[in-house]
Amino acid sequence: MFRLARAGSEIAKYAVLLLFSGFFVIPWVWMISTSLKSPQELSVWPIVWLPSPPRFDNYVAAFGEAMFGRFVINTLGVAVASVAGAVISNSLIAYGFSRIRWPGRDAVFAIVLGTMILPGFVTFIPLYIVFRRLDWLNTYRPLIIPTWLGSPFFIFLLRQFFMGLPRALSDAAREDGASEFRTFSQIILPLAKPAIAVVALFQFIGSWNDYFGPLIYLSDKEKWTISMGIANMRISYGFSNFAWIMAATCMSVLPIVVLFFFAQRVFIEGIALTGLKG
Repeated sequence: MFRLARAGSEIAKYAVLLLFSGFFVIPWVWMISTSLKSPQELSVWPIVWLPSPPRFDNYVAAFGEAMFGRFVINTLGVAVASVAGAVISNSLIAYGFSRIRWPGRDAVFAIVLGTMILPGFVTFIPLYIVFRRLDWLNTYRPLIIPTWLGSPFFIFLLRQFFMGLPRALSDAAREDGASEFRTFSQIILPLAKPAIAVVALFQFIGSWNDYFGPLIYLSDKEKWTISMGIANMRISYGFSNFAWIMAATCMSVLPIVVLFFFAQRVFIEGIALTGLKG
């Protein structure tokens, strides 16, 4: 009787999980299905879930005629440079907050955390004025340079991970005559790969999907990113070529899905370990 009740509980649990997973899967299925439809299938009711025949040429059209290839190259350049800046700057700052003792360290860290309270839109106008005076508008610098100056969330994330590492490792390195930078680069960083992977993945996704930044700072179409390109396709083509828009959206999401699929184990490990010690 107990086994039967336990089996029923397990079946009910998985049934609920399948039900709620449908809310996430159905939009994906609809997006992929729409990207393969002909113009006639887009406007019929009820909705056609299985296009006949599938129009894979929508992907070719979206990639070529809508300058999607150019937008991919632009976005990839911004994302890679931003990831490099986020990993290097935040790991150095977090190391200083976690492994080096200096006067006022905790107070400064509290101020850094306090900046997380401010929404990004609050600092948008001052930043825009600064970038305009630096003559950085219509360049990628406003999208890349700030990532090289640290992020409160990433600093906190990496600091938590660094504080969970045995301090004896750093002490032993210092006794052997290693400098702080050598201790950081050859001992701490190799052990922090899961946390570094989390920062890199978060930053890549943020830069890849960013729409507000390119909308404000980029005016030349040749410099647009994927998010700007897809938004422009919606304005230019409308419902007449909605399949092209969905095809471009599928191609823009694919790198994120592939990246998360291959980095899933390290990503989950980093999330789990960054809260070991406060």
